[in-house]
Amino acid sequence: MAYQTFQQEYLQIPLVTRAYTTACVLTTAAVQLELITPFQLYFNPDLIFKNYQVWRLITNFLFFGPVGFNFLFNMIFLYRYCRMLEEGSFRGRTADFVFMFLFSGLLMTVFGMFVSLVFLGQAFTIMLVYVWSRRNPSVRMNFFGLLNFQAPFLPWVLMGFSLLLGNSIVIDLLGIGVGHIYFFLEDVFPNQPGGKKLLVTPGILKAIFDAPEEDPNYNPLPEEQLGGPTEGAGEEGEQRADNAGGQERPQDQPDQNEQQQR
Repeated sequence: MAYQTFQQEYLQIPLVTRAYTTACVLTTAAVQLELITPFQLYFNPDLIFKNYQVWRLITNFLFFGPVGFNFLFNMIFLYRYCRMLEEGSFRGRTADFVFMFLFSGLLMTVFGMFVSLVFLGQAFTIMLVYVWSRRNPSVRMNFFGLLNFQAPFLPWVLMGFSLLLGNSIVIDLLGIGVGHIYFFLEDVFPNQPGGKKLLVTPGILKAIFDAPEEDPNYNPLPEEQLGGPTEGAGEEGEQRADNAGGQERPQDQPDQNEQQQR
């Protein structure tokens, strides 16, 4: 029973959020079980382009360090804000959400070459938080019961929290920077005078992830309509029975008139 409940809850998670968080948890579990090592996962341009270890372009986004406070903290924020984005502003637009993942991941990979970052998962989480916060500016936030602020300040609060813990803020700045680039190109620039939409989701992603739109001018064939031919045959049979009954009743009326005359 508990397994079925867990399975139902798991399958209710939106597709992209479910796939990404599951991949992160499985990657961390594999490292904890010593099936793989972080040295096989980290971002290294030389190994990628010279030794063709292209999987590092993806795996560096999946590892958040060993199981501990930092891992749980990142997983909670990743799951929460990734899901809220997918069920909120990207609801019914899975292909656009996947394209945001690809575009942001590409930018982080390029910038990561210049800032010597080996794992970009935390920066990717900050990017998701930034995009959500800018699209929900009126939401009031509470951070550990200590601070109350509007949603757009959340990425900066997280950066300050990282600074207090002694972590580098380069990761947070990278996530905020990439998130702002996406938000500007997707939400701000198209609405400016003379602006236009520059980020266009490829048709192949829409064909894979989005259901095809129904043509409003399409007229279904009679057999495709509700009830099909069986229902039509039933109605025709009823009409014939009514017609047959209607033909018999006039024959009965003269007999009744004759009885009245007698």
